[in-house]
Amino acid sequence: MPGDARPIGIFDSGVGGLTVYRALRARLPRESFIYLGDTARIPYGTRSPETVRRYAREDAAFLVGQGVKLIVIACNTASSLALELLQDECPAPVIGVIEPGARAAVAATRLGNIGVIGTEATIASAAYPRAILAIAPDLRVQARSCPLFVPLAEEGWATHPVTTAVAAEYLAPLRQAEVDTLVLGCTHYPVLAAAIQQAMGEGVTLVDSGACAAQEVAAALERQAACAPPDALPMVTRFFVTDAGERFRRVAELCLGEPVTRLETAQVEPSP
Repeated sequence: MPGDARPIGIFDSGVGGLTVYRALRARLPRESFIYLGDTARIPYGTRSPETVRRYAREDAAFLVGQGVKLIVIACNTASSLALELLQDECPAPVIGVIEPGARAAVAATRLGNIGVIGTEATIASAAYPRAILAIAPDLRVQARSCPLFVPLAEEGWATHPVTTAVAAEYLAPLRQAEVDTLVLGCTHYPVLAAAIQQAMGEGVTLVDSGACAAQEVAAALERQAACAPPDALPMVTRFFVTDAGERFRRVAELCLGEPVTRLETAQVEPSP
């Protein structure tokens, strides 16, 4: 029987990639997953490009060692800086979140005025504006880094008044610029979607790049005849972290709305 029962691998610097995992699980209910949160080295968004590429290579190598059939870079910073590197080096297919998010933003905009928010490294890479303008050169794209959003999401402060105030401060220039579509260019940011929507106003469409990536993963598995077969064992998810497991568990359970029962410590080997 055609198909591939091996798990899908996902990596991120922390809990943000759980928004991608949640979308993947909803889209692919028969698949199993291995999730790696590199919590010992969070955040990636303030690191140099060279360091992010090294971390991404090491994360991917860990997942390959676990026997995954496909890797999702559930981190916009790593997607913007290391996707092509990993696609060249990994024996498994690798999918990032930039291109799917860019396509969704182009499809969603009504006025041709798109905003992008992300970590400092993602915004500095200009990966989203480049991807959006490659599709539709006449659009306007305005980008802004929001470095405090990641620690707020990791702290589980999605509804905290501090988060509301920070979102209003960060997003005021984009609201004043009257963007009609906002790309959440970091997989932590959907955790704070309510505060972001409040700051931008109800008329602005939020684009979750991680959810868009889930559709691309499903299409890739279909093309490769690599979906889990109908007789595969029930879906299993193993969560790995490189540090601070109980903190990850607490925030992950808030994000997922269910217990995290299989949480293990990963030994990520340094790349040569």
